[in-house]
Amino acid sequence: MKEIRDREYGGERPLFESHGVRLINVTITDGESAIKECSDIEADGCHFYGKYPLWHVRGSKITNCYFAPGSRSAIWYSRDMLMKDCVIDGPKFFREMENLELENVTINDADETFWRVKGLKVRNVRLHEGTYPFMFCENVFVDGLESDSKYVFQYCKNVEIHNANIVTKDSFWECENITIYDSTIDGEYLAWHSKNVRLVNCHLAGEQLLCYAKDLVLENCTFDAACDRLFEYSTVNADIRGAITNIKNPASGQIVADHIGSITIDENIKGPADCKIITRL
Repeated sequence: MKEIRDREYGGERPLFESHGVRLINVTITDGESAIKECSDIEADGCHFYGKYPLWHVRGSKITNCYFAPGSRSAIWYSRDMLMKDCVIDGPKFFREMENLELENVTINDADETFWRVKGLKVRNVRLHEGTYPFMFCENVFVDGLESDSKYVFQYCKNVEIHNANIVTKDSFWECENITIYDSTIDGEYLAWHSKNVRLVNCHLAGEQLLCYAKDLVLENCTFDAACDRLFEYSTVNADIRGAITNIKNPASGQIVADHIGSITIDENIKGPADCKIITRL
């Protein structure tokens, strides 16, 4: 593998069509598309300031690197990438990709990040600010996620999440085959219009959660006291520990909780309207 060390590059496509290259302490200063149409690239201790530096890259390992705000839309149309121990300050990263793995990565402007990624593994990643990360992603595994970005995980399929702390709004909408373990999700309108969502050992906060959902399962979950109007028009099988403030118009299934503050069943309930609601204590 060819090694390039302690260099600076700027302008248009300075490393275009490079293959089998290891970059060490390299700085991409300005310009566009520095590493485009490349393969078998390693970058360690590098700094990226220019736009679109890693497009159409096939096979890469990115470690201990920094991506400045000006490196927006830095990594698109690439596959088979591992990124570890990096800091990203630019928006709109990771689009139209396959087989992407991140570990110990902080993204400080997560606006429109992770769009249409197939085969995504995330370990110990932090997302800050921005909207709509993880749109249209498929086959996602997460273990360790801290996020305060809005509207996370929309239109996703086949997602497994462990040990996440998510503060958001309108999350997991129009999703299918989602399982979340040992996590906290704080935000309104969780998982509306989704299918096959399963929550295990999770704590949930926010208003009007889990509505219009099909085949929703909750196991050993808890709710914040401010949660109300839960499960409206959903088919649900829920085992809740502690209290629920309010349940409204669930369509079918069974909901068991230690204590239920109030139940709203009115003329707007959708059929079959036969959900069993049981107080355990």
